[in-house]
Amino acid sequence: MAHSKHRGPLAAAYAAKRPEDVAALYDCWSQTYDADMSAAGYRHPTICLALLARHLPRGAAPLLDAGAGTGLIGEWLDITGYPLVEALDISEGMLAQAARKGVYSALHCLALGGKLPFADDAYAGIISAGVFTSGHVGAEGLDELIRICRPGGIIVLTVKNTLWEAGFAARIAELEAQGLITRIEETRPYVSMPGETDTVPSRGLALRVT
Repeated sequence: MAHSKHRGPLAAAYAAKRPEDVAALYDCWSQTYDADMSAAGYRHPTICLALLARHLPRGAAPLLDAGAGTGLIGEWLDITGYPLVEALDISEGMLAQAARKGVYSALHCLALGGKLPFADDAYAGIISAGVFTSGHVGAEGLDELIRICRPGGIIVLTVKNTLWEAGFAARIAELEAQGLITRIEETRPYVSMPGETDTVPSRGLALRVT
């Protein structure tokens, strides 16, 4: 019963149908999110950080934490030598928690999946942990991330298997065939939260924009 308190928000977030529903759920969850995800053994941020650090030089800037939530990754990026990171999230409540960490150079309350108000080639790297998953963002969110990441830049993201098998893998292959990205690393599938009842695996991807 140790994790029952956060099965509710997590299950509801996966089941959400509209962006405003996702935003409202995360607004409510923002106060306890860090503690809840820690208790669940949440792996996505650590794996994304490892992939980014392997493929993007220390000090590369600026970066975008796309789906930043409460800023877990932003804190670690700051510690590991990426000093200029912007946060994007659909939830004002989550961004308020992220702001308190004092590590982001800008905060953007926006939804992924549609047009983003950033210039072409704006970012040296983009990290998006736990966003491409059930009830959140599908393969339609990839094109804008590629547009705003400069040539030679790195996009690191996680993809839940249900989404991977429902067209995401095919879209990655298309983008590779079109010469827009190179898949430079793909992890083996892993369960993102060992302390949760949802055991559908995800994978981590590192893409180089060409």
